[in-house]
Amino acid sequence: MPRVEKLPLPDHALHRRYAGEGAYTDCYSTVIDAMVTHANFVEAFYTTWLFKLERWILAVTVNKRSNDAQARWVAHGDIDDFAAWTVELRRPDQLLMCDFMGATRSWFMISPEPGGRTRLYFGSVVVPRQDAATGRGELGRTYRLLMGFHRLYSRALLRAAAASLMR
Repeated sequence: MPRVEKLPLPDHALHRRYAGEGAYTDCYSTVIDAMVTHANFVEAFYTTWLFKLERWILAVTVNKRSNDAQARWVAHGDIDDFAAWTVELRRPDQLLMCDFMGATRSWFMISPEPGGRTRLYFGSVVVPRQDAATGRGELGRTYRLLMGFHRLYSRALLRAAAASLMR
């Protein structure tokens, strides 16, 4: 099973600007013994059994349906909308997706490693809401309560994508 570690955001990470704006940001990474493209990584991530569960929940709760073909199309840059997300920024080695409410972002990046290996990165952004009384940005109570689950889930999603790519 690939080891997933939490790392500081790379300087060129597409979601770095949100950290400077007071949002919650994170970066998880693992290295696999295979050379993969960024598109292969994103497609693998969105088509794992674990993420398919999230896709099912989104279809049932907010009517945001998706399928594996759409995952492949967004990964390869053929479409910009997938399930509850829209492409915010895309680079050859990175993708930043924004949820339909503008509250969260998902970030994917790859980096070639020596010996024919690939480092996979996955990160998230939770954008703070402006408190009407204070004018300060704050994470909602729900996000704060779910942060522990989020950290475990992020690691599990990245591990599932890495395992899929190594098959």
